[in-house]
Amino acid sequence: MAGLEIRELECFLVLAEELHFGRTGERLFVTQSRVSQLIGALERRVGARLVSRTSRRVRLTPLGVRLRDALAPAYDALCAAVDDARDAARTVAGDLRVGFQGTADDRLLAAVTAFQDRHAGSRVEITEIAFSDPFGPVQRGEVDAAVVLLPVEEEELVLGPVFSRQPQRLAVSTRHPLARRGEVAAEELAGVPLICAAEPAGEYWRRAHAPTATPGGQPIPRGPAVSTLQEGVWMIAAGRGGMLLCAPTAAHHRRRDVVDVPVTGLPDTSLGLVWHRDHENARIRAFAEVVAATVP
Repeated sequence: MAGLEIRELECFLVLAEELHFGRTGERLFVTQSRVSQLIGALERRVGARLVSRTSRRVRLTPLGVRLRDALAPAYDALCAAVDDARDAARTVAGDLRVGFQGTADDRLLAAVTAFQDRHAGSRVEITEIAFSDPFGPVQRGEVDAAVVLLPVEEEELVLGPVFSRQPQRLAVSTRHPLARRGEVAAEELAGVPLICAAEPAGEYWRRAHAPTATPGGQPIPRGPAVSTLQEGVWMIAAGRGGMLLCAPTAAHHRRRDVVDVPVTGLPDTSLGLVWHRDHENARIRAFAEVVAATVP
């Protein structure tokens, strides 16, 4: 029924129990006249009298009895559904699926442990996220939150704590001319094809981690597109290009035929915890608080 008012139905059900306009008003924290207005509005909506009222008593009409008997179970189910949704939104205990892009280092794992210790009954399930799809698992509901390389510009995502700011390093093959350098200037990237993330990573995100120009405006050739960091390391070892990585990720993927050299003149990389705006709940917020307090 178009324009159905839940307050009218609630008032009718309370009056059906009390059979007294004054006591009904007291239970609903409204005046007796407001009770009369709500019941009158419902009767006009139905098109017939639901309540018979005299100076001595209040009773339901036969149609009022019929409506009460049909409406009460539906109203109880509606209230139970709202209570269930509220409890789910406020409950911290339970499983939390967290995706990690790159390396879940000891600091992040310490945050996971701290969260589980602080909130009895909670459990964090860790899932690896593809380098080329940093936000997809959160958008598709495959994980509840994700630790990803910044930036993030998707409007539907909430950016929580930002942490692990790290200087960038250029990973290249040991055969590359820059491999023996103590450091590399950002302008020197003009001679290095940079391996980048494949689709579906957005272009703005790809450019952040594989820029197409130096800070001074010199073009940087684009190298192969890869789906995972491991694929990128294989391409580096094969001499197909270089890759900009943060220090912990470079150390995690280190191998004998690949070296990483500090790069000057580029902004630090950062990680952030993100989640979908429509799926936010107390469990995600509690985990974000622990991460913010635990991970520098």
